[in-house]
Amino acid sequence: MGCGRRQCKTSSAKNKGKGNKEIKGAIVAIVTPFKDGEIDEKGYRELIEWHVKSGTHAIVPVGTTGESATLSHDEHKKVIEICIDQVKGRVPVIAGAGSNNTEESLDLARFAKKAGADAILMVTPYYNKPTQEGLYLHYKTVAEEVKVPIILYNVPGRTSVNMLPETVARLSKLRYIVGIKEASGNLKQVSEVIKLCGPKFIVLSGDDPTCFATMALGGRGVISVTSNVMPKEMAKMMDLCLQGEWEKAKKIHYKLFDLFGAMFIETNPVPAKQALYLMGRIESPEVRLPLAPMKEENVERLKSVLAQYKLV
Repeated sequence: MGCGRRQCKTSSAKNKGKGNKEIKGAIVAIVTPFKDGEIDEKGYRELIEWHVKSGTHAIVPVGTTGESATLSHDEHKKVIEICIDQVKGRVPVIAGAGSNNTEESLDLARFAKKAGADAILMVTPYYNKPTQEGLYLHYKTVAEEVKVPIILYNVPGRTSVNMLPETVARLSKLRYIVGIKEASGNLKQVSEVIKLCGPKFIVLSGDDPTCFATMALGGRGVISVTSNVMPKEMAKMMDLCLQGEWEKAKKIHYKLFDLFGAMFIETNPVPAKQALYLMGRIESPEVRLPLAPMKEENVERLKSVLAQYKLV
């Protein structure tokens, strides 16, 4: 499996014959449902099926929204395997493989490639605050040793390190670095990345409120929290953006704007899981400590927003 720097498509070793799959559009950062403290495999498979049938363009298991930080390594790998098995090559699977430890990222990336993921998503190493050179060497090491298509993931609000556009441009020259999830919410930085990396580098928004604007600047899609709750509408907005139907897409952006905010009433993915539970899509809104259940007053606020969309 591989992806040249001048290609925007991926092909999974386990899904040969199904054709290359382009990374673009509405990509759900899917939640990992729990039941009685364990991964709810049945519920997870049902969510994946709902997304595929709703038009979601790709799926990211074990990203931030998938609670990768509270899963054991065995659970992390199990979630990836379940996702790939359930998707069966119908849409790309971009497996989370980020860590603040390069050796750990190498292990997760090797597993994702062997399991048949189409690409991996690697968050910038958190907590230890590497320099820009450290970031470059971290990604370069994984790209050269594992040879799997990599989507960089910049989310300084979570990691305390901002990967600068110049570093992204430097990484974009490496064969297996194919794109970035830019979740800074900084449109100036998004513009700089697109300008420096060129049109063949895949820039994905990681921030729902600015995903429409990112598309207008030349982005290719969004790795979305809101797609967990309204996948059809997010997919439609991204399709319209990709087709250049900006006025129609803008209407959906403003229609969904209150929901974008509701997904962050408390720490992600707590509101997304609570919403799916209220909608009857999962059996439990459970999260793992140190994440905590939503405060009751915030549950009521969330219910009010969901009612606007006739979701409850």
